[in-house]
Amino acid sequence: MFDKITYISDDSCTVRLKEDQEITINLMNLHLVFEDDTKKILAEVDDLDGKDLKARFLGEIVGDKLIGGTIRKPSMDAKIRVIDKSEIPLITGSDTTGYMKLGTSPFYDGFPVYLDVNSFFSNHFAIFGNTGSGKSCGTTRLFQNMFHDQRLNPYKANIFIFDSSGEYYNAFSNLNTINPKFNYRYISTNESDGLGEKLRLPVYLLNKDDLALLLQCTNHSQLPIIERMLKLALVFSQNDLEADSYKNYLIAKAIMTILYTNETAPNKRNEIFSILASCSTKEFNLEAPVQGIGYVRKFRECFLIDNSGNFTESVLLTEYVNSFIKDEFENYEPKTGVYYDLDTLEKALNFTLISEGWLRNEQTYGDSVTIRVRLHALITSENAKYFDVKEYMSLEKYLSSLLIKDGRKYQIVNINLNDIDDEFAKVLTKIYSRLIFDFAKGLKTRGSIPFHIVLEEAHRYIQSDHDRFLFGYNIFERIAKEGRKYGVILGIITQRPVELSDNVISQCTNFLIFKINHPMDIDYIRKTIPHITDDIIEKQKSLQAGTCLGFGLGFRIPLIVRMEMPDPAPLSGNCDVVKIWNEGNSSAPVVQESVAPVVSEVTMSVPETTPVISEPIIQPVVSETPSNAVIEIPKVPTIDTEPEKFDDSFIVRETPNPTQNGIQEIAEVKINEQGMSEVETTPTPEAPSLVIEDDDDDEPSFNEE
Repeated sequence: MFDKITYISDDSCTVRLKEDQEITINLMNLHLVFEDDTKKILAEVDDLDGKDLKARFLGEIVGDKLIGGTIRKPSMDAKIRVIDKSEIPLITGSDTTGYMKLGTSPFYDGFPVYLDVNSFFSNHFAIFGNTGSGKSCGTTRLFQNMFHDQRLNPYKANIFIFDSSGEYYNAFSNLNTINPKFNYRYISTNESDGLGEKLRLPVYLLNKDDLALLLQCTNHSQLPIIERMLKLALVFSQNDLEADSYKNYLIAKAIMTILYTNETAPNKRNEIFSILASCSTKEFNLEAPVQGIGYVRKFRECFLIDNSGNFTESVLLTEYVNSFIKDEFENYEPKTGVYYDLDTLEKALNFTLISEGWLRNEQTYGDSVTIRVRLHALITSENAKYFDVKEYMSLEKYLSSLLIKDGRKYQIVNINLNDIDDEFAKVLTKIYSRLIFDFAKGLKTRGSIPFHIVLEEAHRYIQSDHDRFLFGYNIFERIAKEGRKYGVILGIITQRPVELSDNVISQCTNFLIFKINHPMDIDYIRKTIPHITDDIIEKQKSLQAGTCLGFGLGFRIPLIVRMEMPDPAPLSGNCDVVKIWNEGNSSAPVVQESVAPVVSEVTMSVPETTPVISEPIIQPVVSETPSNAVIEIPKVPTIDTEPEKFDDSFIVRETPNPTQNGIQEIAEVKINEQGMSEVETTPTPEAPSLVIEDDDDDEPSFNEE
């Protein structure tokens, strides 16, 4: 079949076919072996032109291994043959420990394709595909195969799936039927469907950057406010002697700052009272006694204003307040690891804005008010419930509570975010990812507890937004660059790769690409994904649903893989409109025989010049006729159907419908003596119709105890 090599380039060669032999097999995408005395080169046919074919070099077969890439090229007189069946596993992988089945090869009669588990799941991966291309089903099948493989036994897996539509609940809710030790947990923002557990995130675990995202900060000048608010929230949440002394110090400093401003006495008093409303102590509250020489005043009485517009007890007030300002508290740092809630944060923010003078500065006033308004809006909104945690938990304990409950270890934690808006969902996803990354970085043994963060509809979260400008980093970009060495792996699933951050995509080393049509997405993939070739780009354009192009570290060479349907499947299919439309009907509608309307014969003597009736229609048009002519309107064909019965989710009521149940109206047209037509109708009865209105003691293990 193959004659000789006629041309060799850096990455391919041209082969001449024998003239006297008929081609009996499909050569496109077939794998060839170029063999001489010193080497075997594997290639794939990617073009056929008459008796010449072009083969692209894929790698070199050394012993029983295929090494991707080619440094040495075949000699011009190398023997050319089709790959043997015994050599196919060099391409598709083998059924050995460390490999799991991904799917089958459509080119080699369903030969199984195996995935190098370590090379795939120890690196960031991406799954692309149009809606309806099999992207969600492929993702589900990937993880189902992993749990079905008894050699893997992924009991210690920690997979967080952030799902924007709740479609994976159906696919993994029965995970423990595979193995009783495997468990799936569904946490949802939707608290009305009764399927998932309530999502609750402790606000005291959020750092400065998290709160800046939550409050939609846009300027660097807002970050010091957030930082100061966090410090004061810690202080306000502690009641030990040292903390109380520091509170007095803070209040005294704030009051003295206000007293020395050029504001009027009433404004000063209002600001000081606002401070005490945010934070008060035994020494600083409106009823606290202030000892003078021979008399006692309540703290509120020190703010009475005389006729000159000054405080009557200004000297006593100043001496009392100054007694709490001590230099030892200048560099005080409060204890961490304490409980506080959103209300405490609001008090800390109000104290910060007044005591630090942010609201009296024209340049910072806008930023300050914006933060205060947004925090208050959050507290009064429905989203506040997601931060309603009643007790303190450390980061380790919180993550452990997500992965272990009632003695059961959860391998998959599915967090459904379909009941909140995109912006809030993106913030929550970033916060959870940051918490996981910080925990993994803090482990003594690097990478001892792997985490997989799988983002469905990733284009909603992984974007080139203003995080890098505001903080100097984006959490997804940081995980993409640094997460692998700490065991934090990103899994990106999207139908619009062009909307993703370039820095994240460039760090992915494994890809499953289902069919993509949009030119911008295709061009983006070509420019952004490392090591991708034009041949791979062209192949994905003709993929069938459920078939993907897999390439990267987990594969020997780029392969087209047909994946089996997941069992059970995710809720990602199309709506069956035909089934829904006909649901509950006992039979299809019966249509009476349709007969073209014919005007009945008129028995009369008509002159040749008399105009005739126009072409038949339901309402006839009658021109001049003698006065004794009677025209009958033919009956209209009707549809006999019974009113559909709906369940309680529909509102049903009766309304008049004069054409229900085939009841017809007969009209009789008569011509009067003046030659004018008169129409008489026979009233018809009304009929009802329907209107549808680990193991190390030093490390947390996340294992069941």
